[in-house]
Amino acid sequence: MMTSSNPTGNEIPQLEPSEAARLRENGSILLDVRTNEEFIAGHIQDVVFITLSEIEARAHELDPEIPLIALCRAGGRSQAAAELLAARGFTVSNMSGGMQAWEAAGLDLVTSDGGPGEVI
Repeated sequence: MMTSSNPTGNEIPQLEPSEAARLRENGSILLDVRTNEEFIAGHIQDVVFITLSEIEARAHELDPEIPLIALCRAGGRSQAAAELLAARGFTVSNMSGGMQAWEAAGLDLVTSDGGPGEVI
């Protein structure tokens, strides 16, 4: 596991999709911060969906006792979300490579109606 430093001084762990999937099975929450259009096209089943633009206003909806793994399409927006949440006291990691890496690893994606999803 790698970490990424940021101006707030918080080290954000960088996780591979396989590690994120394993941690999810152990109780971590996957937090998808992509746009609504991206989410509808394909997402990981049972993730928490809060767009990056809403993360500050909706952070109160998240349980600070449960570790979070932020994700987006490629990893940049989720890194920004992870930094914001870490500054608020959350335990948070970033899934490096985002949904593109998840899809490339052959992990499942669904659409909002339960069909097979895709990353756009």
